[in-house]
Amino acid sequence: MRFLLASVAAATMLAACARNEPVEPPVPAVDPSSPLAAPTYLTMAASGDQFEIQSSQLALQRATNPALRQFAQMLITDHSNMSAQLMAAAQGAGLTPPPPALSAEHAAMLQQLQAAPASSFDMAYRDAQIMAHQQALTLHQNYANGGDVPALRTVAGTAVPIVQGHLNSIQGMNLAPPPPPPPAYQPTPAPGERG
Repeated sequence: MRFLLASVAAATMLAACARNEPVEPPVPAVDPSSPLAAPTYLTMAASGDQFEIQSSQLALQRATNPALRQFAQMLITDHSNMSAQLMAAAQGAGLTPPPPALSAEHAAMLQQLQAAPASSFDMAYRDAQIMAHQQALTLHQNYANGGDVPALRTVAGTAVPIVQGHLNSIQGMNLAPPPPPPPAYQPTPAPGERG
């Protein structure tokens, strides 16, 4: 009898294990809206690159400081290359890269630059580049250290020193206007002479 009870208990346990109960999907390792998730990271990085490119194209037209125009040209080249590398890595990882577009924040920053008076454009561009590069540096550092797609982590890690170099350059750039030239020497007329 004990053998029969043990057999029934074992059969009942095996039947419970064999049921096709719904299996809950695994919890994703990264919140899909987190910058550590590939789609969000790609969207944010693409927007940052587009801001750098478009604002720098504007600086080539409006900046008065030659060093600032050289900096703008460097940003266009570097951020175009970074975008291409990021999109290639995304495609290589089987992801569909987002179309290059500005986020609402970057679009507002670009509009502010476009509206800046000529006399203050250089400083406005400098300030916008510092803010944008600080954001980009944090984004790429965080993704390089904890992102969910290895190929994108590699590209993010490659971007970090480039973005840091840009930030160091713009922070160290002196945009103070040159001092006005001294007044031309005008001899004062002697008493009784006409000046």
